Amino acid sequence: MDPVEALSEIGFWLERSRAETHRVQAYRNVAWLLAELPEGEVVRRVADGTLSDLPGVGPKTAGVVAAAVGGAVPEYLAELRERGRAPLEPGGEALLEVLRGDLHAHSNWSDGGSPIEEMVDAAQTLGHEYLALTDHSPRLTVAHGLSAERLTQQLEVVDSVNAARAGDDFRLLAGIEVDILEDGGLDQTPQMLDRLDVVVASVHSKLRADSDTMTLRMVGGISNPHTNVLGHCTGRLVEGSRGIRPESQFDAEVVFAACAQFDVAVEINSRPERRDPPSRLIALALESGCLFSIDTDAHAPGQLAFQEYGCARAVASGVPVDRVVNTWPLDRLLEWTSAKR
Repeated sequence: MDPVEALSEIGFWLERSRAETHRVQAYRNVAWLLAELPEGEVVRRVADGTLSDLPGVGPKTAGVVAAAVGGAVPEYLAELRERGRAPLEPGGEALLEVLRGDLHAHSNWSDGGSPIEEMVDAAQTLGHEYLALTDHSPRLTVAHGLSAERLTQQLEVVDSVNAARAGDDFRLLAGIEVDILEDGGLDQTPQMLDRLDVVVASVHSKLRADSDTMTLRMVGGISNPHTNVLGHCTGRLVEGSRGIRPESQFDAEVVFAACAQFDVAVEINSRPERRDPPSRLIALALESGCLFSIDTDAHAPGQLAFQEYGCARAVASGVPVDRVVNTWPLDRLLEWTSAKR
């Protein structure tokens, strides 16, 4: 098999299993390195034993490359594929089967770890019909958020990706995860937001504000006619390398009533360290008449598989399939996202 594809697939399975970043990067960095080499050089280096002379190529990655060049599925890849047969979280299989896409994912244009094309490859491998590219907005400088100028450049890339895959029955959606500012405004110009297919609005700063302040801020973002999805609404972290963070305090009845009124979907964020909203708030949003979007907030290709976690939580909370917007066909989805603008 192709050695670059073998290395990339190993990266996918490691990301899916939440392996440490340095382990994933060991394989992805070598894949990117080999992809830039002249045609035939990888085979030549395997033959003459100089593959390990390349920066970052160690015994494990060299072994994977040698096996792939020799026409075999590398043993480590075969092992990871076998492990991957087990679901990440049981219970959501039927809902996962009818999901058509993911409306919240990041690339290396902001704080994701992989190029746009690799995120798209993974989405297609998972059977998605669409993926929304939602890199961060400019205020989130720590995440290298996109200015209007950089977002304009990204839109050109999105168009080129779609043109190159025109026959694949797949669409990369132009989107953004836009910060809800302290005054309830959105952190991007209305003119740029008008050009996007999907807008996920989230709070990323001053998460410990008092309930009244946070409620007003969130309702301001929700009522904006560009907002389609309310991202990770409590901002909580329940595990992981970033530590634990409590839920933001806000009047959930008011916030979810606003989501229902302004036709904004409540995101069920599938990242295992977030599990946001908590189950009691999913139940309240359901009672309030809200729509939902089961998204991964993926920052790497393998994390697009995290929808298994979100689907299991949605099923456990009794969320009906027809209330999940990313079970909808693309035409219906885009009609919904553009209806208020």
